[in-house]
Parts: sequence; structure tokens; C-alpha cells
Amino acid sequence: MLPPFDLCEPQSLADALQALSKHSDARPLAGATNLVPDLRDKRETCRNFISLEALDELRYIKRDGGRVTLGARTTIADILDDDGMKTDAPALYASAQIFGGAMVRTAATIGGNICCGSPSADSVPPLLTLDADVTLSSACGERTVPIDEFYVDYKKTVMRSDEMLTSVSWNVPPQGSANLFYKLARRKGDAITVTGVAVMIAVQGGVCSTARIALGSVGPTIFRAGAAEDMLMGKALSEDIIEQAAKAAADRCSPIDDIRAGAGYRLQTAHSLTRRLVTQAWQQIA
Repeated sequence: MLPPFDLCEPQSLADALQALSKHSDARPLAGATNLVPDLRDKRETCRNFISLEALDELRYIKRDGGRVTLGARTTIADILDDDGMKTDAPALYASAQIFGGAMVRTAATIGGNICCGSPSADSVPPLLTLDADVTLSSACGERTVPIDEFYVDYKKTVMRSDEMLTSVSWNVPPQGSANLFYKLARRKGDAITVTGVAVMIAVQGGVCSTARIALGSVGPTIFRAGAAEDMLMGKALSEDIIEQAAKAAADRCSPIDDIRAGAGYRLQTAHSLTRRLVTQAWQQIA
């Protein structure tokens, strides 16, 4: 049984932002694939929600030159139905393929997956490797925040109580790049991530010109492994260099023991998956 809660149902984004400005304790509600289980299990204490169901203006995929923008209400199924995503965001497309089950994918939104703040959110590591930005809107205006700066702690973000995430955007990966994602879980679908790794590797002049490594479920937030990325930049990637970077990525992790896996196992898999994906990306393009 769900606990009682209040639900506001605005018919436009402007109305939704006004409602947020008047009710500091309210939270936007989209697909609710995380929220409903949390309410049922009493992990969620908020009892005042603003439904975004009628806001079709937030459900879109747009391309402007080399920039891709998704509205916050774009569903995971929408991403899979868009063939351009296979090249515009290969890691994000790969994460969408193993995101829950078919029913979840038709309801779950990209904005909700980003905003829930879970370290196991499958769309976030790919977006970090795409160097994406999120747009936060309020009744007073909007601002753009790099997604790498969006999370401050476990389920805590820089978003103010009067703001909602309205879009996420990134530049299309350049020619001579590879963008990969791998989710380790206890089963292929409908499972929470044990360890998630995404990488972006670009090559120019025979050396690594871009290196991004993002890891999920191995710390209080999803994060970029900056020290590991620095080890790859400007080099022709050998087995030894990749191994050193994978070790640096694992050293950045601070996993916990939980019902899905132990901290030691997560450290081991963060190391091995980083090594595997960087190796695959380099072999794909070098």
C-alpha cells in the first residue's frame, strides 16, 4: 500500500515551475519507476508531488548541428526507438538496452534517472563520458550545469528546491572515437547495477586525445575517474598504460557491502571492467 500524498497536475511547464516556487517541499514526478517503490517501502518521506505527465513539451529528442538535446520526460524506450542514438550516444544507447524491463523503459524518464541521485543510475555514467550538461529551470529562469558537477553526495544534487531538470544535452562524439558502457548485475535485465563503467576514448595522430572514464555503484555518487583519464591522455595506449589507468580508477572507488555484492568484489570489477572497456575502445579506433 502506498501512503497518502498530495498530487498537483499542471498542464504546462510554466504552471509546474510556479507550483514548485510556491511549495518548497514539493518534488516533480515523472515516470515514478523509482518513486513508487520508495514510497511503498517508506524510503521516501516526501508527500507532495507535482506530476509532469501532461508536459509533452518536455518529451523530445532534438538535434542542432552537432548538439543533441533530450527533454527531461524523454523515456528510455524513446532513446531505444531513435536509431540516431546508436552513433550520437553509443554508451547511452547501450545502457538503455539493459535498463530494467520493457514496461519500466516505457515509463522511466531520462530526467528522473538523473535526478534520483542513485549511484546505480544506468544512464549517468554514459552521460558523464559524453561530457553532458543539464538544464535546471525555475520560475525565475534557467541555468546550465555540467553533469560532472551535478552530484554532491549520495542522492544529493546542486538542484534547488524551486528548480527542476528540464533537459540534458551533449556534443555528438567525434570521428575516431569510441563510447562504451558495461553493466555488471546479478542478471541481464531487471537488476540493479553491481558495477557500471562507461568510457569515451578518442584518437588523434596515433595518441589518445580524449579520455573519459565514469563509474557507478562504487561510491556514494557516480563519478569521473580523473587521475585515470590523465594517465591515458597524449599516449599511444599500451597494455601497461591501460592497466595503470584501470588501477587508478579502482583506487578512486569507495564501494560498500550490500545485498548485491561486497565492496572487495566491486573494487575488483571496477578495475577489470575499466581495463576491458578502455582496451576495447582503443582497439576499435586506434
